[in-house]
Amino acid sequence: MTPNAIGTRVAELARTRQFTDIEALFTPELRAAVSAETLAVAWSGEVAKIGEVREVRPAIVEPMGDLTRVSVPVSCERGALTIVVSVDHAGQLNGFRLAPPATSLWTPPRYVDPRAFVERDLDHLPATVTLPRRSGPRPGVVLLSSGPMDRDMTTGPNKPFKDLAQGLATRGAAVLRFDKTARACATMVEEYLPDTIAGIHALQEESGVDRVYVLGHSGGGKAAPRVAAAEPDVAGVIIMAADTVPLGRSAVRTARYLAARGVVDMVDSIAERAARLEDPELSAETTDLLFDWPGSYWLDLRDYDQVATAATLNRPILLLQGGRDYQVTVAEDLPLWRAELVGADVTIRVHDACDHLFFAGSGPSVPSDYLAPQHVDAAVVDDIATWLGLPERGLLAGIRARLARR
Repeated sequence: MTPNAIGTRVAELARTRQFTDIEALFTPELRAAVSAETLAVAWSGEVAKIGEVREVRPAIVEPMGDLTRVSVPVSCERGALTIVVSVDHAGQLNGFRLAPPATSLWTPPRYVDPRAFVERDLDHLPATVTLPRRSGPRPGVVLLSSGPMDRDMTTGPNKPFKDLAQGLATRGAAVLRFDKTARACATMVEEYLPDTIAGIHALQEESGVDRVYVLGHSGGGKAAPRVAAAEPDVAGVIIMAADTVPLGRSAVRTARYLAARGVVDMVDSIAERAARLEDPELSAETTDLLFDWPGSYWLDLRDYDQVATAATLNRPILLLQGGRDYQVTVAEDLPLWRAELVGADVTIRVHDACDHLFFAGSGPSVPSDYLAPQHVDAAVVDDIATWLGLPERGLLAGIRARLARR
């Protein structure tokens, strides 16, 4: 079967919600990171906003070395999307994502000044560095995402990590973001530490960078203290939307939230798998667990306390939380961060209007919100830049200077 035919078949399987059959096409590495349940949740979130599929249109095929990227445009009742898969020579899927229609292009947020920085892809890492044009000492920031994501953390038409990289570089920070590829990992350490530490060392080699921070979002935020504990060169940690409730319970909480809003009802299947994580007999050989992660990964998570690890770092911490986030919540996750980091060098900021991706809005957040073009809220970028000690620029600096003179 040609890559074109495979891509079209995947689209038809998604149309009829045969997600187990799509998962069967995955490589073992992709299957370890993305399950049929994950596909079901993502697909349901998309069609909740744009309606059911009306037409699967001809695929666009692009050779990429050993892989072929196939983009399948899909027309729906109230909109459109693109199913993008990467197919290898054996006909297996090395990548799968739901993307916006080709006409929905990312544009820079207003707080980004493209004249203030340059971007360059690295040769030895699947990464992009964003470097301020101004000379002199500057902090560096390595961005760490959760799960398999491209370096921009592309979600629908949005690119939150590109917002952050260019927004912070506009203010004077050097930023590195990297592709977090899908691969089978036995532990969190194996998944997060090698690539992040390689990024830290790469950023240290850039001219003018005199200190490097790690910024982690969601699962990357949970992992960030572990990275800092393992790498003494990390100057500080920025934690965005990181949970403290055990991940299995958090997944059930999220499933109940979505079911209550008619997005997707997978509470029973997720709760059943999550319950196995509490079993004292859980072992590295246990199978059929949440997200199809191996038992060894869940045992590693069970032994890791991100809050306690952060409390013992003896390095500055900035913790950011969205008030409308239903995956990591102000009510259930933030209190433990507050309680256990008393006495630490920590700054905590809650952005009441922001969701899990730190997009500002109103009302209950749902996955379909991410299909609308948005940007990381300017106040979030300003919090990070100010905490890093970066000077203000342009209109914002002028307004604050005038206020200070009154």
